Amino acid sequence: MISRLLGRRPSARDRRDPLAGLTVPPGAGLLSCRVLDPVNEPVGQAEFTVSDSNGRKVVSGETDPFGMLVAMVPFGGYRLAISAESFSPYRGNVSITDGGETAGVGDITLQIAPSLPLPAPGEWEIEPAHSRIGFIARHIGLARVHGRFGNFAGAIRIGETMEQSAMHVVIGAASIDTSVQMRDDHLRSPDFLDVDNFPTLEFYSDRFTHRGGHNWSITGALTLHGVTRTVTLDSQYLGLGNGMEGETRAAVRATTELHREDYTVNWQSMLARGIAVVGSSIKIEMDIQIIPKT
Repeated sequence: MISRLLGRRPSARDRRDPLAGLTVPPGAGLLSCRVLDPVNEPVGQAEFTVSDSNGRKVVSGETDPFGMLVAMVPFGGYRLAISAESFSPYRGNVSITDGGETAGVGDITLQIAPSLPLPAPGEWEIEPAHSRIGFIARHIGLARVHGRFGNFAGAIRIGETMEQSAMHVVIGAASIDTSVQMRDDHLRSPDFLDVDNFPTLEFYSDRFTHRGGHNWSITGALTLHGVTRTVTLDSQYLGLGNGMEGETRAAVRATTELHREDYTVNWQSMLARGIAVVGSSIKIEMDIQIIPKT
């Protein structure tokens, strides 16, 4: 319609190439490709990164629902990296030259990632020396505050299937550490964790749910500040390995987000009193290693 109004009909090339009419600035070119799975279905939301010859990131993003990746970059040579859930990562080189054409890489087929061996059924426990339970929060809505809990323990029962597994984690509330003594003392006070009355945070799992690939959801009850709420840990299983003494270890990374109001820590009340140490939403990040219980 617009082409007709302007007196120009779309060419056959325009109809074949939806990027043909896109204006590209001087000294730049378009990088495009389609990301597919082994049965030629598009892989949407695959993460991609384009880096220069020095390894610096130039552009990154996700493929669209049809698996398309399009990026406008200056002329030069680049390294293209693509990753997606349940697939092995792709790495390749691409050159953008002054040829006036889109640098189409073509179709890239991702291969299914090999399965990782799961921990053997039985009793396991968190190994604190190689594990970390940390958090990230906003400080008065500005810079991020990073912290961790230094004292925690956990028991995991691996079932005959992972879906039959269960876990119990206990965290010492007073072990909170943000590297600022005054702030840590305030976080331990009745305004926040109230560690004298509520000395621990506890998590009991209800179910393990496989989400594809190496990803699992662990849903359970978290008790904090005397209040229990259901939370879900978005977890990535990292596989098995051996420690320095030959012991078997399994590793997992997990994240979740907590809202202070859910645990009766009244954010609005503290704002009214001029207290704004950390924001109302807190992201929890865990890197955990477990070993067989002895």
